[in-house]
Amino acid sequence: MSKIQTAFANGKAFIPFVTCGDPSLEVTEQIVYAMADAGADLIELGIPFSDPTAEGPVIQEANVRALSAGTTTDKIFDMVRRIRQKIDIPMVFMTYANVVYSYGSERFINTAAEIGMDGLILPDVPFEEKAEFDPLCRQYGLDLVSLIAPTSHDRIRMIANEASGFVYCVSSLGVTGVRSSITTDIGAMVKLVKETQDIPCVVGFGISTPEQAAKMAAQSDGAIVGSAIVKLCAKYGKDCVPYVKEYVESMKNAVRAAD
Repeated sequence: MSKIQTAFANGKAFIPFVTCGDPSLEVTEQIVYAMADAGADLIELGIPFSDPTAEGPVIQEANVRALSAGTTTDKIFDMVRRIRQKIDIPMVFMTYANVVYSYGSERFINTAAEIGMDGLILPDVPFEEKAEFDPLCRQYGLDLVSLIAPTSHDRIRMIANEASGFVYCVSSLGVTGVRSSITTDIGAMVKLVKETQDIPCVVGFGISTPEQAAKMAAQSDGAIVGSAIVKLCAKYGKDCVPYVKEYVESMKNAVRAAD
């Protein structure tokens, strides 16, 4: 069993996301500890990129702030090394193909595995192009997490068949960001995946309130939240840690209640 799947061993999972380096890597490190304390089951670490095509304005601005603060892939790797001396919560990187390419795909994936990361999410790499990364991820024991969108009905089975770690169900078309309501039939997407492979399915994109998280978790194996957390980092800057912790606690409780 991959370490990612242990995140689902005790029921439905809450997965928070944070952009590394916003407002600083020191604060990001503290946020990770706080999220783990607050009951997060798996943590997504965003590696900033200058053109994050899947992101809405909240995470785009966080990427700009993190890059302006001098955040680099190597510095993020060093931060993960420090985190791994203290906690062993499953963690995955979320970034863009360009970040991995420019670092050197094999060097990036090998290093990520070596420092204790468990998986990689590349939202700009479609299923048809994953052969660039998937064999390397398998070689070094990293799960390349597949995304499925509401449009990919005929493709869902095909993607699910080769998925590893968990399947990231994108709740709505468009970019990340807080949405007032999510109308996609998540249950139908999850059912298609489960018919193909017994793998956890988690819903992300647009979830911000405990009510939404509970509703999405009720139809899947858990919920992913990014923009709402990144907003707290933007609002409170270096003082954001307790606010993030409190938020993650409330979301974890909502997801747990959906079990």
